[in-house]
Amino acid sequence: MFKIYLIFLLIKIFSFSTFVYAGSSLKIIDGDTIILNSEKIRFYGIDTPEIKQNCRDNKGEIYSCGVRATLELKKIIGSKKVSCIKKNKDRYKRSISICYVNGNDINSLMVKTGWALAYRKYSKKYVTDEITAKLNKAGMWSGKFIAPWKWRRQKNKRVR
Repeated sequence: MFKIYLIFLLIKIFSFSTFVYAGSSLKIIDGDTIILNSEKIRFYGIDTPEIKQNCRDNKGEIYSCGVRATLELKKIIGSKKVSCIKKNKDRYKRSISICYVNGNDINSLMVKTGWALAYRKYSKKYVTDEITAKLNKAGMWSGKFIAPWKWRRQKNKRVR
């Protein structure tokens, strides 16, 4: 029985792409994108505000929630080793991955702290984390914000 379980587990692990381990080369681009060992990685199943995106806090004051999400990611990672499981590639040739630090799912932590939303268009994996963040008024949920995908769409309409 143990051998069957082990074989099943190995098949499950290798159905994803291999782990990508952080060396000394880790760069944080924004709240949901990093460069790890020269590979651009977009976090699977979540979406964070863009760097230039603003939100309102619980007092109605405007702040840069895109920058704040990036700072939250930097805080989560710190100087720890990051590993990622690649799920696939997107149209921009970025690896779409679930990333971990100290065995904790970074994507999930970003949503739980309220600095990312579950990207339901691509996955339902982090919906429960989002509901928890919303109930706790964590991060962006303490004030008002536009979902990042809607903000990008509005921005693109203005540019045309």
